[in-house]
Amino acid sequence: MPHKFNADRRDKIAKQKYQVTNWPAYNESLRQRGDLTIWVKDEALSLWTAEADIAG
Repeated sequence: MPHKFNADRRDKIAKQKYQVTNWPAYNESLRQRGDLTIWVKDEALSLWTAEADIAG
């Protein structure tokens, strides 16, 4: 019970509350959070070839 020993004398700091005022922008930012964009040069694409599938 060490956490409760001085509980009555500890400072009580209220948790901050955030209120969203622009819901469309907030929803879009959440949707974009997992977006990963990769830029590949045309020279790299021209050199890249897929291996043939010879599974038989």
